Amino acid sequence: MLFLIPAYLSPETPKDYFAPIISEYILRTDYFFVENEKPARKIIKYFCPDKKQADLKLFIVDKYSETSDLEEAQKLLKSGVDFGLLSDAGLACIGDPGNIMVKFCHENNIKVIPVNGPSSFVLALIASGFNGQEFTFNGYLAIEKSERKSKINLMENLVNKTGFTQIFMETPYRNMSLFEDLCKYLSPQTKLCIAANINHPTDELIKTLTVKNWQKEKPNLHKIPAVFIIGK
Repeated sequence: MLFLIPAYLSPETPKDYFAPIISEYILRTDYFFVENEKPARKIIKYFCPDKKQADLKLFIVDKYSETSDLEEAQKLLKSGVDFGLLSDAGLACIGDPGNIMVKFCHENNIKVIPVNGPSSFVLALIASGFNGQEFTFNGYLAIEKSERKSKINLMENLVNKTGFTQIFMETPYRNMSLFEDLCKYLSPQTKLCIAANINHPTDELIKTLTVKNWQKEKPNLHKIPAVFIIGK
């Protein structure tokens, strides 16, 4: 079986936010697909502090991975070994590349078990005040300036024409650059929700303002996990 195991959105999130079943699934296996080893070990320790780190077998699945790179893990899965697929934050396979192993399991009749947990973009959406029935999750925006500008303008036009909410993210150390671009390229009256440090017990920020008012507010988002939403 392949367990799709959620992670915290903030390491300061109280453990009682999560269902005990997460710890139970982590305890069931030593084999995990992870995007980055260091954060994965911290997440496993958070949920199961007594689990022996030396026993863990971690297989890296990142944006460069292909199933052909993971032959050892594939053989183990086919032989009946249980694996966990662990996200760096939130739900597995949203904003990260773990879906290639989920696809492999479906192609090889291996059971996939999704486990309940937080999703940053869903939590941001329901707290934004925007349309939660018709929306698009755009993932991470392009780094290249002209391409990013075109995407920002396209999303704003879609909101104005259709009312569909537009959700997107950025790598935390580039948040302020994205914020500056949003203030530069969006209309002053366009509504923007910023949801940062979601589930942090003291420093969570979720606020919807017009771009004009965000320019006055100027939040510090540097190196803070954040979700951005344009809507009506």
